[in-house]
Amino acid sequence: PTMPPEGLPRPEEMWSGAVADASADSHPIIERTEEFEGRVWSVVRDRVGFGHHEATRDVIIHPGAVAIIAVDDEDRILLIRQYRHPVAMYMFEPPAGLLDATGELPLETARRELAEEAGVRASQWNVLVDLFNSPGGSSEAIRVFLARGLESLPGGRPHTGEAEEAHLPQAWVPLAGGVDLVLHGRVGSPSAVAGILALAALPTRNEGDLRPANDPWNARAWLEANSRVRRV
Repeated sequence: PTMPPEGLPRPEEMWSGAVADASADSHPIIERTEEFEGRVWSVVRDRVGFGHHEATRDVIIHPGAVAIIAVDDEDRILLIRQYRHPVAMYMFEPPAGLLDATGELPLETARRELAEEAGVRASQWNVLVDLFNSPGGSSEAIRVFLARGLESLPGGRPHTGEAEEAHLPQAWVPLAGGVDLVLHGRVGSPSAVAGILALAALPTRNEGDLRPANDPWNARAWLEANSRVRRV
């Protein structure tokens, strides 16, 4: 058969539908074994059907998380410096937290985390971007909110954290400077990278260019319905 020009896919590998992530129920879990149950997440081993074939996949079942790109009146972004043990690094990240409180909506979690980690509250909230942290091995879904109309809490940050969260120095970075930090590899947190670049890509910050704070999170709903969210 005639081969396509070098660098181009074969015709049967060309996608003709809409370019959008979509749920799939065509690959059933034939058998699931819990290999590890941790404090925050679990690891399961799934035997998955792929037509006439089967494959085994190890998956981290994660509770999910939210992050907050908080922008002040000077167009500066709030980042906090926090130790992350899996990579043994201090990282600059937006305030963030796990979706581990039963019955708490993502926006409520974001409000709480912004107060607890930064001592800040916001009067204006929007969804900025949704992402999967590492979909090749983890079910962690992250919703990044945009928070504006900022003011400090009267008592400052409540010092209720321990270990990594006991000391969280703040840095207020101009948006252009934040983009530079990302593109030069000086900031690598996924919520920082996605949030900063998404904010920089916005045509304007008018409500017509932003998603409402309660915008449906269909990917999260799909994970919940298919046993891919860890209940802490």
